[in-house]
Amino acid sequence: MAEAMLSSPRTLRLGSKRMTVALGLALVVLFALDVWGTYTFLTAREPGAYDFTARWAGARAYFLDGLDPYSDEATRRIQQVYYGRPAQPGEDQVLFVYPFYTVFLVAPLILLPYAWAAAIWLVLLEFSLVAGLLIVLDLYRWRPPPGLLALTALWTVLFYPHGRGIILGQFAIVVFLLLALTLWALGRRRDGLAGVALALTTIKPQVVFLVVLLLLLWAINRRCWRFVGAFASTMGALLGASFLAVPAWVSGFLRQVAAYPAYTPESVPWFLTHLFIPALGTPGEVTMTLALLAGLAWAWWREMHSGWASFHWTLGLTLVVSNLVAPRTATTNYIVFLVPLVLLFRHLYRRAGALALVGLQVTLLVSLWALFLATVDGRQEAPIMFLPLPLVMLLGLAWGRQALARPLGDGR
Repeated sequence: MAEAMLSSPRTLRLGSKRMTVALGLALVVLFALDVWGTYTFLTAREPGAYDFTARWAGARAYFLDGLDPYSDEATRRIQQVYYGRPAQPGEDQVLFVYPFYTVFLVAPLILLPYAWAAAIWLVLLEFSLVAGLLIVLDLYRWRPPPGLLALTALWTVLFYPHGRGIILGQFAIVVFLLLALTLWALGRRRDGLAGVALALTTIKPQVVFLVVLLLLLWAINRRCWRFVGAFASTMGALLGASFLAVPAWVSGFLRQVAAYPAYTPESVPWFLTHLFIPALGTPGEVTMTLALLAGLAWAWWREMHSGWASFHWTLGLTLVVSNLVAPRTATTNYIVFLVPLVLLFRHLYRRAGALALVGLQVTLLVSLWALFLATVDGRQEAPIMFLPLPLVMLLGLAWGRQALARPLGDGR
């Protein structure tokens, strides 16, 4: 009798609910302790989160003082937070340079002192990386053993573009989480959620501009109108709210985008044709960029005419090409490569076992950090850092084509 009561559905539901509550409380406590430690040992001494600075200070200037975040006065305030003085010519000008609606994401933190806001942001990014990993694992229906899962989660936080992204407070991590959520929701037929999440990825458009086109093309071809509608309505709301707040924000945004090349890294083809093989010059850069885009267009055309049977492989290729041809690049943008990497990791695990997978992860982790430490100049990473991971990804896509050649979702 007692055993029957203990195993009754009501008892099981109660136990499951208590477990969920306990897990939630544990995560809240862990988050709070992580924020306290990050503030005490990092941001209270050296604020850091430098890519967060401009967005936080710009949002603060708008919400507290009514300033256009793209204005000269807002830029001076951002520089004061970043440098403690106006920026000098040739230095990073720390422009806001994101779509205006990014201020809504940062708004909850603007009333805090910067050191506390930065600490919370950095911890949010850590949690976002792990949450994104878990979402992608569920997307691909892979449940690695607990030990391997723990090691992969640790690797996810420490891997060079990810760890550096956390240190810098990079919004690319939020974009990765939203992209993972988009794909997961599409795979589970939650098209409304997917459309909203995809629209939010545009807070950093250079990371996902080709992926957004691919997913919309896929959705239109498959008549997933709810997804398209949710994306369009969310974008409409974000843009509408932005125009209501600052009617001329687009001109300010474009002006800052035009100024961006003066102090930010160029594209990967530019590095290859102007620094590593300067004889190729601009004609080589243009040819390389057009060849990459033409190859991707052919892959899209083939994918569309094959019924999207190899969607995840095409998605991986799109992520790589997006980061190669974007006019301005950053190694922290490579965080989105984690989506196809998880599927490649699963393929390696099933073929060669956990030891081979951990060996690959350790090799990638150590080699990229070692290369960074051997070539870094002050805070500036060397151009060589932009090359290894895209090359590894292209090799991985070639090696694991069969593993990634699968449609998005079941029964669509």
